[in-house]
Amino acid sequence: MRLPTVRLRVSDAYLTDAVVALVVLAVLYAPFVIPRVSQPGPFSPWAWVFTAGCGLPLIWRRRFPLLCLLVIFASLFCYNQVRHAANQPIAWGMLVAAYSIAWGGRRGQQVVVLLVVGGTAIATSKSLTTSAIGVLTTTGAYVLGVLARRREIRLQTLAHRAGEMERERALDVARAAAAERARIARDMHDILAHAVSLMVVQAEAGPVVVRSSPERAEQAFDAIAGAGRDAMVQLRRMLGLLKDEGEVDTRAPQPTVAALPELVEQVGATPGLAVGLQHRGEPGPLPADAEVAAYRIVQEALTNTVKHAGATRATVLLEWRAAGLLITVTDDGCGDTGPAGYGLIGIRERAAACGGNAEAGPMPGGGHRVTASLPYEGVPA
Repeated sequence: MRLPTVRLRVSDAYLTDAVVALVVLAVLYAPFVIPRVSQPGPFSPWAWVFTAGCGLPLIWRRRFPLLCLLVIFASLFCYNQVRHAANQPIAWGMLVAAYSIAWGGRRGQQVVVLLVVGGTAIATSKSLTTSAIGVLTTTGAYVLGVLARRREIRLQTLAHRAGEMERERALDVARAAAAERARIARDMHDILAHAVSLMVVQAEAGPVVVRSSPERAEQAFDAIAGAGRDAMVQLRRMLGLLKDEGEVDTRAPQPTVAALPELVEQVGATPGLAVGLQHRGEPGPLPADAEVAAYRIVQEALTNTVKHAGATRATVLLEWRAAGLLITVTDDGCGDTGPAGYGLIGIRERAAACGGNAEAGPMPGGGHRVTASLPYEGVPA
């Protein structure tokens, strides 16, 4: 987002400078029309002309600052050569021109200003007091212009930095949104893969046992319905994350380690597959993201067991160690994770996102094992 800037158009700049020139001319001509502030007239016509030359060039002080200063200096020098002229204790046009060069002029013009300041002192050297006033006032105007220029540069730098910070913040928001979308996509993949795998296995087993064991067939159909309902609940939860901020109160919490017994029970309803859950040690303080990751890792590992392993038994072991939670999911199947192994990739990514790590592979005596280590809150991996 770019910060708005205020710039004068060319016509506005000339109008402003014209007003400045008129004000300076009014001050310069005051001794001509108010005798009390100067000696009485009549004044030389050249005094009127050179006085105009000390103020009118200010109309072009932005576009031609150095030329404006030189014309005013020449007019001031000529004015001081006129015999019948009003006393001008301060060269106001020179002050404005010096300020303008210090504010907007180039570096090479700064040296000229210093020379003109010295020349002004000589040109107005009717007395020591007049010379001192000329030098001090012109130098003061120049210093004010330098300070004003530095202030403007500082403000422009701050505005630029603010714009950069605003753009960086927008990029951070975009990156965070992209990361959140990727996380939601992974969660939806896990939910759908788990639910569909259970439903397919149960549906395939249902016709086999519908005549020989009606009770098991009924359990299979109940498991299909339960898996579908659970998938719908979790999908609504995921889609709730994409709602507007005004609807944030409708979002359901993410599943955590506490929901693993229900997950194991649901997978254990699969015909021909027995699933057990074991705990070791005292539970520690897992971060919120690690709680969700633990649930999703176990869910994905059991989904792979149902879909590809051909196992008859699976075990989920939660070991609460000194530094974190160690998850181990084993089965007695063949260990095939599918053509591309996307589920195992997702497990590793989830563990790494929480500062942990995950591994998967066949066991020496047969079967397959998935292990994931998730550190406690405040404990380095």
